[in-house]
Amino acid sequence: MSLASFTPAVQPASCDLLQGGRDFFPALIRALDAAQHWVQLETYIFDLHGEAAQVAEALMRAARRGVTVQVLVDGVGTSPLSPVWLQALSEAGVQWQVYSPVRGRWDLLKLLLAPGRWRRLHRKLCVIDQQLLFCGGINVLDDLYDPNHGPLQAPRFDFTVQVAGAVARQACDVMAQLWWRVQAGDSMRHRQLTQAWEAWREAGQAARMGAERVSQRPPLVADARALLVLRDNLRFRNSIERAYRKAIGRAREEVLIANAYFLPGGRLKRALVLAARRGVKVTLLLQGRYEYFMQYHAARSVYHALLQEGVVIHEYETSFLHAKVAVVDGQWSTVGSSNLDPLSLLLAREANVVMEDRAFAQTLRARLLAAIASHGRLVRPEDHGRRPWRQRLLDQLAYGLMRLALLLTGHRY
Repeated sequence: MSLASFTPAVQPASCDLLQGGRDFFPALIRALDAAQHWVQLETYIFDLHGEAAQVAEALMRAARRGVTVQVLVDGVGTSPLSPVWLQALSEAGVQWQVYSPVRGRWDLLKLLLAPGRWRRLHRKLCVIDQQLLFCGGINVLDDLYDPNHGPLQAPRFDFTVQVAGAVARQACDVMAQLWWRVQAGDSMRHRQLTQAWEAWREAGQAARMGAERVSQRPPLVADARALLVLRDNLRFRNSIERAYRKAIGRAREEVLIANAYFLPGGRLKRALVLAARRGVKVTLLLQGRYEYFMQYHAARSVYHALLQEGVVIHEYETSFLHAKVAVVDGQWSTVGSSNLDPLSLLLAREANVVMEDRAFAQTLRARLLAAIASHGRLVRPEDHGRRPWRQRLLDQLAYGLMRLALLLTGHRY
C-alpha cells in the first residue's frame, strides 16, 4: 500500500509509539528540557492537575533559559488558568494564546447559537526545534483525572506518536501559521501583521541554527515513512476522512480501528461495510463508558448496520477510551487527534500522522489486540438488537440531534 495518493513525496522519518501519559509525559518533558531554540505546543485541554503540571514546569524551564515557547490552547477545551499559574507562566516567558476564547455568559450564548463558533482547535501537537514532533490524542491532562468526572480508577487508553524527520518541519510551519493568525487577529493593521510575520521568520531561523545538534539524536525506528495529515475548514476539509477511506478501500486482510467518538458518515461507513463484504476482518474498539450524551448514544445508532455485515465491535469499559488510531493490513497506520464523528471530520482543526511502516504498525496492532483481549466487551448482534426500548430511544434522539446540529452548520454527513 502506498502513500502516494496523499502527497507527491513522502519523507523518511523515525517514529516511536507512546501509550498514555505514562509514556508521553516523560518523553515530552525530556524533549522540552533538551530544547535549544523553539517549542510549539497546541492542545485542546491544558489542565494542571497531577502529572500535567510537570509539563507546565518543563515549559517554564525552557522559557527561562531563552527558548521561544509558544502554547496555543482551545477556548472551550481549556478552562481559564488560575492567576497563580498565569503569573508563573508569564514571568517565565511562556507565550500563551487561546484559540477562539469564550469569555463570560454572552460569549457562551454566542457559542451555542452561532454554529461557526463550534469550530474548535482539537489537535494535539508539539514540535521541538523544528526537528521532533509529538502528535496524537493525548491532551496535557493527567491520565487519572477527568475535568468532568473527577478522579479515574484506571488511566485513559490513548496514544501519541513521536516523529523525528521532515514531518516535524511540516508541522512546525503549520503551527507557526496558526499562531501568527491567532496572534494577529482578523482586524490587526498591516504593519502589525508584518511584524508578526517577521517574528515568525526570525524564530524559524533561530530554530534552524540548532537543527544540526537536534538531528544527531539517535533514531527511534529506522526507515519509517510518515506524513502529517491535517483537517481544517479551508484547504483540507476532508483530508483525514479521505486517508481513512483510501486505506480501508485497499485493505485485503484486516482493518483495526480504535476510536473514542465513532459516528462515521455515509461514505466512511460504506467503506467499512464493503471491506467486510470482500472478506476483510474489520474490528472496531469503541468507547464503552458513558462520557457525553450525544457521542455515547449517537454511536450506538450505527452499530446494527455494521454488525449485520460482519464488522466486529468491542467496547472498552475499564476507563475512558480516548484513542484515535488505526492499523490496516499490518502495514498502514495512523495516530492522531481526529475522532470518526462529525465534530472532528467536519468542524474541528485536527492532525493525524499517517505511517507506512510494518514495524510501527505491528507494535500498534499488538497494543490494540491486547486491549481488546483484556478490556474489551464484545458487542453481539443479538444482544444489541435486544437492548431496552429506552436506550434505543435515546440512541435515535442523540443521532437526530447530531444531524440537526450539522444542518445548522450547513454540513451534510
